Amino acid sequence: MTQALMPYCGPAPAPDQLWSSWNLDPWVLIGIAALALVLARKAVPDRRGPAALAVGALVVAFVSPLCALTVALFSARAAHHLVLITLAAPALAAALPLLPRLPAGLSLAVVSAAMIAWHLPGVYDAIWASDTLYWVMQAAMLLPAWAFWSAVLAPGFGAEEAMRRAVLIGGLAGIMGFLGAILTFAPDILYFPHVGGAMAWGMSPLADQQLAGLIMWVPGFVPVAAIAGRMVWHAWRRGFAA
Repeated sequence: MTQALMPYCGPAPAPDQLWSSWNLDPWVLIGIAALALVLARKAVPDRRGPAALAVGALVVAFVSPLCALTVALFSARAAHHLVLITLAAPALAAALPLLPRLPAGLSLAVVSAAMIAWHLPGVYDAIWASDTLYWVMQAAMLLPAWAFWSAVLAPGFGAEEAMRRAVLIGGLAGIMGFLGAILTFAPDILYFPHVGGAMAWGMSPLADQQLAGLIMWVPGFVPVAAIAGRMVWHAWRRGFAA
């Protein structure tokens, strides 16, 4: 019965339909265009690169064929989440910090809870069946991730603060690694809405689920670990200078 439901982004595309499966939802296009306008007006000149990157990442996530592919493959859903949390959110934070005084630990807890909730099979089925819940959960990941990166990437910090931020970023990487490990080593299928889509793409549903885990675990970890490493480097340099 779940497979008969039509999730946001439309029907699962076959391989030969992917590049024609763009999401042209006018509300999404208007929302991204409005955000681009805000970033163009508010971002300082040296932050226009991150602003363009943020807009591009949102286009990839919600307009490009990746949106439709998330209906077919759970591994594409994992990639979609990473685009939001490790690309769009830090780029938004660099271009236009969101609530930089909000404790990073609090925003980390919220985005972690949203990621974990997304991966609960019962919640996932409910999101699949409801466009409203789909967008609520997208916001529940993107907005606290934006606030989190705004806090940990804020300028003007010493060695001790840099180490604290590195630990928090490591916590985010740990959550993604934890979810990735569960998906990679789960012996059974957890997300039945993707059974037909995976088979159409020549994959077993379990292999698709395992690939999603590897995406969360490896490509998801690398950019986050790189940022944490940079924080440690700042801590070492400033500590050495002191």
